[in-house]
Amino acid sequence: MDVRQYSVFMPKQTGYADLPLHTGTVPKWLADRMMSLGTLIVESLIYNFGKKEVLSRLSDPLWFQSFGAVLGMDWHSSGITTSVMYALKRGLNPKAHELGICICGGRGKYSRRTPEELLYISSAAGLNGDALVHASKLCAKVDNTAVQDGFQLYQHNFIVTDQGDWAVIQQGMNPETRTARRYHWCSSNLRSFVETPHTAVVGQNVGAILNLTDTAARAARDTILELSRENPDRTVSEYRHIACPDITGGGLLFPGAQEARNCIMPAHHEVQAADVNLKRLGAVLATAYESQPADFESLLLTDGLGPRTLQSLALISEVVYGTPDRFTDPARFSFAHGGKDGHPFPVPCRIYDESIRILHESIELSKLNYRDKSECFNRLHKTVLAVERNCVPEADFDQTVKLELAHSREWGGRTCYSGLI
Repeated sequence: MDVRQYSVFMPKQTGYADLPLHTGTVPKWLADRMMSLGTLIVESLIYNFGKKEVLSRLSDPLWFQSFGAVLGMDWHSSGITTSVMYALKRGLNPKAHELGICICGGRGKYSRRTPEELLYISSAAGLNGDALVHASKLCAKVDNTAVQDGFQLYQHNFIVTDQGDWAVIQQGMNPETRTARRYHWCSSNLRSFVETPHTAVVGQNVGAILNLTDTAARAARDTILELSRENPDRTVSEYRHIACPDITGGGLLFPGAQEARNCIMPAHHEVQAADVNLKRLGAVLATAYESQPADFESLLLTDGLGPRTLQSLALISEVVYGTPDRFTDPARFSFAHGGKDGHPFPVPCRIYDESIRILHESIELSKLNYRDKSECFNRLHKTVLAVERNCVPEADFDQTVKLELAHSREWGGRTCYSGLI
């Protein structure tokens, strides 16, 4: 499968996931690194595949969760949504004129500034600002009102390109169950705002809900519209004699999503072996520690590049070049740079900085038409796939984590709890 056709294989409804709520904030030492690496990864996607591909990736809940894990966030929590989008907004917006992509909105009061930001950007880029504001408001209204699932929106991000394409990532919270639900939209797949409009809805299955965007609810939407034109007294009178039907039949928020792309995030904080595709992790480790393929020799000659940095770069290359089927186990991507909560291990800041430096260097050289370093990342990903196909044994999960912990001080390991290890 050609990675350039990623968006073609993006299902319109891509599944659901459990997203436990986490408290606290991302420490500055990690937030700044997330901004740098996240911006570089998006820039690499734009450089290799174009801006529409960035929107397609952001609209995939499994890719988004994997992306957040590579950046060192808690691999399974709802906090990935807030922290990743904030990091991208900080990193991409100052380069909007160069890259042609901008992020509006945010959490809480910042979400309410989205229309103002969209009109400002539209004026500068020559876009139809009113249409973009209309789309933003409709996305929020659908997920807060047309889909009544017990989650109230508290975050709304609108990602727009200078070509007028857009994506929306917004998240709702249910304080009683301490869970969150993330809603994904993409303009390229949108046929209607009121009938199965999402590319994905990510959250815990809570049983029967009121979902007026389901195809089966078309008659109910028509009836509601008809009732809105009736005399209110007649409507109230009729309502007393009828019972409100269950239009969904229970089950998933969107029927069919389960069969496509599920992303189930468990409540436990630690990364467990069952959360990871150990064969794929084994291929990454074998590439980093056992082989020296000539296919990416110019990358290997980078000053200071050791096996541990190569391990991180291999997972970064998968985020950039991997096809949709590569993101079914987001926990695996936490083996690039750990997690701020110490799971599966503390964030190795020195390795993280090397990853940023090498990726930045490859992008800058590519802009000068020196593509060898940039193409090395694609060849690195292909090498990992080749190693994986050649029946590499599964990774020893416990030994891998033990190795990371043993070298944590050497690699500058930090967590949000204890600072420097």
